[in-house]
Amino acid sequence: MGVIHRLSVGEIFQLNSGGARAIDEGVDIIQDLDGYFMDQALRQARKAFESEEVPVGAVIVHEGQIIGRAFNQVELLHDGTAHAEMIALTQAQEAMGDRRLNACTLYVTKEPCPMCAGALVLCRMGRVVYGVSDPKVGAAGGAMNLLQLEAWNHHCEISTGVRERESLELLQSFFQRQREKKRGGEGLQELP
Repeated sequence: MGVIHRLSVGEIFQLNSGGARAIDEGVDIIQDLDGYFMDQALRQARKAFESEEVPVGAVIVHEGQIIGRAFNQVELLHDGTAHAEMIALTQAQEAMGDRRLNACTLYVTKEPCPMCAGALVLCRMGRVVYGVSDPKVGAAGGAMNLLQLEAWNHHCEISTGVRERESLELLQSFFQRQREKKRGGEGLQELP
């Protein structure tokens, strides 16, 4: 029987800084990093759902370690800028001791809005991975693409569709629940 070498998430990330899949000498796929970290963002989104916030969650990762995690808190904080991405950005910058997050990846369940996309560019986020697109106001390719605007001096790498079904189901359940509450609360949806 062969020797098994267990890698830490940081070592896996270093083997494959692109992030999609880490492979040890072509033997087997060790871990789907994007899926793993998007699952962490979905955990945050479920916290938003339980708090009656639009269920968007975000985590920021540096060298395989989560350095920022948040969920939407617009209603909780009475702050229109308290999006999951914005809160996680503040945490990540504090953890890094720098506003520049070039070597970091943001995992977020829904495509960033223009405000969040602008902040991501200003923070020099290296990569953005999101679950579900937003064709109305998405700013990472849905309605527009501020993350890769040619005139700007920084461009984020973008990956889409990671845990898309789960992200979409959570959003649909939330908005269905909100509509049912307005109609009198019959048949309220539980957290998916």
